[in-house]
Amino acid sequence: MAEAAELNLGLLLFIPHRAMENRIFAALTEAGFDDFTLAQARVMQRIGPHGTRLTELAEAAQVTKQTASHLVDQLERTGYVRRTPDPTDARARLVRLAERGLAAQPIAAAVVAEVEAEWRAHLGERRWRQLREALASLREITDPYR
Repeated sequence: MAEAAELNLGLLLFIPHRAMENRIFAALTEAGFDDFTLAQARVMQRIGPHGTRLTELAEAAQVTKQTASHLVDQLERTGYVRRTPDPTDARARLVRLAERGLAAQPIAAAVVAEVEAEWRAHLGERRWRQLREALASLREITDPYR
């Protein structure tokens, strides 16, 4: 394995992200939420609290509208999401979390909190705060959905 100094920053950011993602998936699987894929999860996690249009989900997940539609269809069949009329546009529909998706949320949130606490303890309070501040600052120029 290459030394950390040899890895580019993108990879150094991706490795902890993937580690957290794997822990979330493991906890969800253990809790019986084992019937969705990583691709479906990446679409599902972008659903806003009041629902999100499919085109917005596709854009945020960086997939085609057709791919997002297929993933949402699968999630709808397994009870994680539902489509509802958009109250602001009678022609549009919103994708919302359904009962099963809402039930999975607190499990994922608990794992995120646990992992962040471990990282915070590992880095120490000062470095943890610096990391969060630096990443929040980078978000200003890297996240079109901020």
